[in-house]
Amino acid sequence: MVTGYTKPLYILPFDHRASYESGLFGWHEPLTPEQTAEVAHSKWIIYTGFQDAIGDHVAKENVGVLVDEQFGTDVLRDAVKHGFITAVSVEKSGQEEFDFIYGDDFPKHIEQFSPTFAKVLVRFNPEGDVEMNKRQLERLKKLSDYLTQSKRLFMFELLVPAEKEQLARFHGDKAAYDLELRPQLVRQAIRACQDAGVEPDVWKIEGLDRREDCEKTVEVARRDGRDNVGLIVLGRGAEEEHVVQWLQTAAAVPGFIGFAVGRTSFWQPIKDVEEHKISEKDAAAEIARRFEQWIRVFQEAKQASAKNT
Repeated sequence: MVTGYTKPLYILPFDHRASYESGLFGWHEPLTPEQTAEVAHSKWIIYTGFQDAIGDHVAKENVGVLVDEQFGTDVLRDAVKHGFITAVSVEKSGQEEFDFIYGDDFPKHIEQFSPTFAKVLVRFNPEGDVEMNKRQLERLKKLSDYLTQSKRLFMFELLVPAEKEQLARFHGDKAAYDLELRPQLVRQAIRACQDAGVEPDVWKIEGLDRREDCEKTVEVARRDGRDNVGLIVLGRGAEEEHVVQWLQTAAAVPGFIGFAVGRTSFWQPIKDVEEHKISEKDAAAEIARRFEQWIRVFQEAKQASAKNT
């Protein structure tokens, strides 16, 4: 049975690869060694912002980084050395169908860093391509079994993109899909994974607008004795006010233990550095400020909810 994870968990994710290279630098694979070094350096700036936030008295045992091996090897090694929570991504970047970036060698790549979590990003719509979903579940079961056997924690980032027919039900309105249909599909996707023997310790979930949807999602994630499974909210690169709303909604629900907000934290500061508008030091300071803000918002909402119960 899954171990689970229930401690507060505040993650700064910057494991973005394909979208990061193209969106911030205008580059595409394969990169030159110089380009690779520049991307890696920009990720060190983000990590510096993370460290600045910790220096401002954020509780070290509750915070961590999620970063990729390709550009974040130095970050991962330094974070492990300093005792931060670490998560390393194991999926190929920018793919519709989940597969391992390093194929069957994935255990070796996880073990070289000994991260707190191995993380996958999976696009899984239960009403989508049946055969693709089946293939994804088979690969995910392989990862889940390995992590269970090696006593490593499993973080599962679940995205449920709308199928064309689903979006058509809402006349192309993605916000309506997010509000009315996606929460139900998220729960179906979690059940499908569990029924296939895929057992994350932490589910990383796209923000939900309604408290009752958060409660129902926790109920499914923790069904049948999975009492210690935790859930965290991801930011989707959304505007600040929307991220705040998702954090406040989730924080009020037991079972949601934190968040992983990446692009809303780092994208603009790194873009401004690349465009020579601000210094690296100022970018790190702004990333630290935003990360601290999410922690404050989440903690205050959780405390307020506890007082009202």
